Amino acid sequence: MTRKALFGILILFAIPLQAQDLVYSPGILGNSITNLGSAGESIWLGPYLNVSHDGGSTWEIASVEPFRDFANSVFSLSIHGQSIWAGVGNQYTRTDGQGELETINDVQGLLYSPDGGNTWSYWPPTPPTDNDPVTTGMLDTAEDTQIKYGNITLDTLPITVPAQSPPWDLDYDTATGTLWLAGQLAGIRRSMDLGRTWERVVLPPDTSAYLGPELGYEFSFTVQPVGVAPAQFHGLNFQAFSVRVDDIGTIWAGTAGGLNRSEDGGISWYHYTTNDGLLGNWVISIEVQTRNAQPPAIWATNWPGRGRNQGYGISVTRDEGASFQTALHGEQCSDFAFDGPRIYVACSRGLYQSTDNGNTFFLNNEFIDRVNPSRSMRPGARIYAVEVTENALWVGSQDGLFKSTDRGKSWEIFRTEVPLDPTGLPPVIPADRVPRVSTYAYPNPFSPSSDRLVRLRYDLDQSQTVNIRIFDYSMTLVREILSASGSVGANEAAWDGTDDKGTRLANGPYFYAIQAGNDTFWGKILIAE
Repeated sequence: MTRKALFGILILFAIPLQAQDLVYSPGILGNSITNLGSAGESIWLGPYLNVSHDGGSTWEIASVEPFRDFANSVFSLSIHGQSIWAGVGNQYTRTDGQGELETINDVQGLLYSPDGGNTWSYWPPTPPTDNDPVTTGMLDTAEDTQIKYGNITLDTLPITVPAQSPPWDLDYDTATGTLWLAGQLAGIRRSMDLGRTWERVVLPPDTSAYLGPELGYEFSFTVQPVGVAPAQFHGLNFQAFSVRVDDIGTIWAGTAGGLNRSEDGGISWYHYTTNDGLLGNWVISIEVQTRNAQPPAIWATNWPGRGRNQGYGISVTRDEGASFQTALHGEQCSDFAFDGPRIYVACSRGLYQSTDNGNTFFLNNEFIDRVNPSRSMRPGARIYAVEVTENALWVGSQDGLFKSTDRGKSWEIFRTEVPLDPTGLPPVIPADRVPRVSTYAYPNPFSPSSDRLVRLRYDLDQSQTVNIRIFDYSMTLVREILSASGSVGANEAAWDGTDDKGTRLANGPYFYAIQAGNDTFWGKILIAE
């Protein structure tokens, strides 16, 4: 039995998932919010497909198999009305050939809902049964060593393993019914059947400013320099990280080797690099700003790729690639959102905003809860994503989700709300992973240098004065971090890992005591760099 025949037995059709409905969620289920998507007033987010339809007052989660036990996470979202696609991936570390740890991102499949998230179908990443040599899955078979492009046949390296081929980006073209995927080593792929089968899309080599089938140009369509000297490897532009279809049907693809534009459905491509005005050739995000009667503005993040004179920043073209303007030089940015002419940019240092069409930007990196000012974004936390719904601005960060109804002047903060009493949690949360406790600390173990703050969670059944003290292993008091009035319900306090003199404490176990009236709750924190 051939490998392709075996695939055919396994995945002839999409897999309808057993738990198909949106179910109650006790808030968001992860604090590192890397993906946001919206439809009307509904806001969707990763890492575990949470959604709120009422501005964050209540939350639901798609109780689907890929997220059980929190084994995988959302890598990309594409939302068009009631139709929702989510690219599913996983991240882990492994030892490379030199004995060094490396981070691996892999593909775990695609989720599709036609009805606003109530029911879902799941496509595994492995190829379907089709015998068409161009049609593949999100991954290839070992036999997929050639691809037809115009009148020529190109040799290609099949991508048969999930590692380093995560679904970094998705976009759906409603006019043509085409779903587009940017999958790093898997490159740019397109699907005409809602993600069941895929076609590999040929992009220009690094050295080409244009590629069309009429050229009859023959080259090796290879994403890894197998048997090729690095100096002569021209396949960085085949490694895809972002894809968008703009308002007039033009496809834009961002790679490790530049920005690409196609006006004919992904057949012919124009290729732009730092030679054309980009700040860096690694393009991880592309977003489209609608401008009424004018051509759409295409915004892209620029990161340093291979080569000299490359840096961080953002670029924009308002004339379909004829010219580029740049901004935020030196800033590591990852996402855009637009509210008419107002531009928001999510960057590692915070949220940038422009009210004058991108000529000037101002930075907001202080996110303080307007109701409870003791809740704020920890110093140094990165901003990953930004989205605009009908009535709010949403920001995803390394330290929670932020919502503003006044364009960033004030904020409401959302973080994981896993209760101390796990009774009634949705089935997507394993019961044995959420024991009943009186208090807990997160993250734990805690690294002061990278995490900056550890948060202590506790619940109160009445408003009262609360005292929190930190002790070392010998039960010597090292810090009193809070002495204030606690409110009814869930409460949090933050600690930065220092003693009363502001000195960073040594690695090791520490105990904390939360005293509320006649009750004292004890917990343990491990400081580990």
